[in-house]
Amino acid sequence: MSIDVLTFGLNHTSAPVSVRERVSMPVDLIKPAIEGLRAAFGGAVREAAILSTCNRTEVYCAAEPQVAEQLPAWLADYNKIEAGALQPHLYRHQQGDAVRHAFRVASGLDSMVLGEPQILGQMKDAVRTAGEAGSLGTLLHQLFQRTFSVAKEVRSQTSIGAHSVSMAAAAVRLAERVFGDMSQTRLLFIGAGEMIELCATHFAAQKPRSMVVANRTLARAETLADRFSAQTMKLADLPDRLADFDVIVSCTASSLPILGLGMVERATKLRRHRPIVMVDLAVPRDIEPEVGRLDDIYLYSVDDLGKFVQSGTDARRAAVVQAEAIIDTRVDNFMHWMQSRAVVPVIRDLHQSAEALRVQELDRARRALARGESPEAVMEQLAHGLTQKYLHGPLAALNRSEAGEREQLLTWVPRLFPTSDSRR
Repeated sequence: MSIDVLTFGLNHTSAPVSVRERVSMPVDLIKPAIEGLRAAFGGAVREAAILSTCNRTEVYCAAEPQVAEQLPAWLADYNKIEAGALQPHLYRHQQGDAVRHAFRVASGLDSMVLGEPQILGQMKDAVRTAGEAGSLGTLLHQLFQRTFSVAKEVRSQTSIGAHSVSMAAAAVRLAERVFGDMSQTRLLFIGAGEMIELCATHFAAQKPRSMVVANRTLARAETLADRFSAQTMKLADLPDRLADFDVIVSCTASSLPILGLGMVERATKLRRHRPIVMVDLAVPRDIEPEVGRLDDIYLYSVDDLGKFVQSGTDARRAAVVQAEAIIDTRVDNFMHWMQSRAVVPVIRDLHQSAEALRVQELDRARRALARGESPEAVMEQLAHGLTQKYLHGPLAALNRSEAGEREQLLTWVPRLFPTSDSRR
């Protein structure tokens, strides 16, 4: 049975955040999901890796071709979603298209922020997790190693990452639209991961009045807060202190909202119509969507920020053509490698068959010498025996073939068994 490279999933282009958050997988659930995938399909899925970020959830696998039709149903069932609700948002790629998709994702060409570098690190984390789960084999290992190499080549030979307008920078600009001068604003960051760190860096450059970091693990909050001379607080204190802040940026791995409608509504009453900018970068979302309907609340999801940053990508679009050309070449190289792998078993069988013939004829020659036959006669018989067995396969095929098949064989025999004329 042949093995294909398959990729399927959904991203910020194919699905809104309300759908993406339903299939998003935190890091600690990736391994169980991979195990569940392989168990569901048995030996039909040989290798697998799962990439899940706020903008995409994708499955990469080396599997038998029929698996491609069944993967969407598995994803829906695994996440307890009706298949019909998920199907319109899914894409599926096989073979060369799957390889091209992986190369484009790692190079930042498929990102909400064109050319953003974070996705490469996220993909490396996904590969590391798959390796720990024991689900990487020769095919996916080679695919991802070449993926990382292509991403490096694209970033070094094009300007795809130049003039980047990041999500963090976009959050600052949206807050400035409401408050103008940020020097008198009080900021709250919920979470202590990479995205919160990026946002804190951008907001700190505006020299706000104060910054506070809230996180489930207080030690991590303190580590981040120390970098920006910020304060820390417990998540449990949010209901009592929410009204103190003008800008709230949240990005945690919580599976449930941290800020609900009731909590925010109470905070707005205490603030007496002073606005709050709330930036929710989490998937699943940290802030209930209904919060955005409140007066004086400016709520932005990760998709809202994505639309904002699109206006800043024109300077990089010229580099896309060059990047796509690099990727096309590398896809061809990878597919050639895959095709050459398919020939390996045939070559191995030919070598084994030839070795068996060699051993058989050599054993016959040794027995003849032991019986006292002349070395010259034995060598002649050895050469004759090897030649006959060498020619037996193609001659028998020609003799048994019908007219149409014989024409094809007559074309291929000189290429597989060159004659003296063809070698001139």
